[in-house]
Amino acid sequence: MVPDHPYDANGVWSGSATRLPDGRIVMLYTGSTAESSAQVQNLAEPADASDPLLREWVKSDANPVLVPPPGIGPTDFRDPTTAWRTPGNDTPAWRVAIGSKDRDHAGLALVYRTEDFVRYDPAPALMHAVPGTGMWECVDFYPVAAGSGAAADSGDGLETSAAPGPGVKHVLKASLDDDKHDYYAIGTYDPATDTWTPDSAEDDVGIGLRYDYGKYYASKTFYDPVLRRRVLWGWVGETDSERADILKGWASVQSIPRTVLLDTKTGSNLLQWPVVEVENLRMSGKSFDGVALDRGSVVPLDVGKATQLDIEAVFEVDASDAAAVTEADVTFNCSTSAGAAGRGLLGPFGLLVLADDDLSEQTAVYFYLLKGTDGSLQTFFCQDELRASKANDLVKRVYGSLVPVLDGENLSVRILVDHSIVESFAQGGRTCITSRVYPTRAIYDSARVFLFNNATHAHVKAKSVKIWQLNSAYIRPYPATTTSL
Repeated sequence: MVPDHPYDANGVWSGSATRLPDGRIVMLYTGSTAESSAQVQNLAEPADASDPLLREWVKSDANPVLVPPPGIGPTDFRDPTTAWRTPGNDTPAWRVAIGSKDRDHAGLALVYRTEDFVRYDPAPALMHAVPGTGMWECVDFYPVAAGSGAAADSGDGLETSAAPGPGVKHVLKASLDDDKHDYYAIGTYDPATDTWTPDSAEDDVGIGLRYDYGKYYASKTFYDPVLRRRVLWGWVGETDSERADILKGWASVQSIPRTVLLDTKTGSNLLQWPVVEVENLRMSGKSFDGVALDRGSVVPLDVGKATQLDIEAVFEVDASDAAAVTEADVTFNCSTSAGAAGRGLLGPFGLLVLADDDLSEQTAVYFYLLKGTDGSLQTFFCQDELRASKANDLVKRVYGSLVPVLDGENLSVRILVDHSIVESFAQGGRTCITSRVYPTRAIYDSARVFLFNNATHAHVKAKSVKIWQLNSAYIRPYPATTTSL
């Protein structure tokens, strides 16, 4: 797919594929036009539907099939979703959502209906809009199993056209062009009007929850019908200089794919978790159980080379220490804090990865507990890049957010380490953080892992720490002569 027509001469941009009931696959994508760089939607189909890689595509003679409607700026109309339709609806046409914004800087999603992916009718109302959120890019819209139905109990994902109703919620996601973060909200879809309403106005799209609180953008899900799961991919950009990217000859990576489910215990957030195939890369592993972490301690974990790791850890804070804290703190925020070096009453504590022996380089992944004014505990999950590298051409931040912790739950985290990227998942994937880091000393055989507790009033126990060395994926060219996966 290259820019070779007037309707996409200035760029073949994001889009989505849809598999039709007859087995055909259609792709809608945004093109930037030659004359005015207007954003228009175009249709393409595989040149050879029997090719398992679908390497060649034919653009429709009808292109562009959609142009910006009245009231929408010519460069504010992009990134069509996978199409869906609702069984039993009086208007059984396929639906496609497209991201945009209005003149007042409200981010929004438009819905179009089509029978043939060539001719389109706009839905009678906006799908949804949120004031002040600006341009919505890479909009995604999909159902998730809710409540205690079979799909929710089994942990299955739902096909994109799953019917709304009891036991089904819908996720609306947008990538905000203003701040380059991916936001989502959970709500209810009305197929009669093609509108969507969030469960919580305070957690609406663009002002509430994020997929990932680190470097993670322009994500997209798809439904895997074989393993009955919804899989999320995200784009992880660089945080070093453009000069460094040119020297190394590449820039940006895709995240480890994640499964996505509704958290049926809270009902208010998603759960993201590395796809199970990652576990096939696990090699030798070590376990460390019941490690006491006194206040101010740093404990090395001897796992050998520590540049490709899969870590699962469970922590427990001494209940009497937490109960003894009477001072409320309502001002803490991961991003504005001093990171893992900043000491609080009940945090930070967790792990140091991609660290060298003397801790001159380290990426800290940690929890930070706070006492609220009502005496309840709040838990933050943070990732500190401030000492991740000695290089001086990097953007280094402390990322993070609150993570829900229910009564009786220990604090748990899974961390994937891969040389220059760290992906972390707290409490089963309720809060996720991705960091791009570029250590200069904590590399190859010089990389280490540590447990730490920098709290001033909390004794912490690492109840269980399991660390596996990860093999390389050894991605090879797909054999052109083979038609089976």
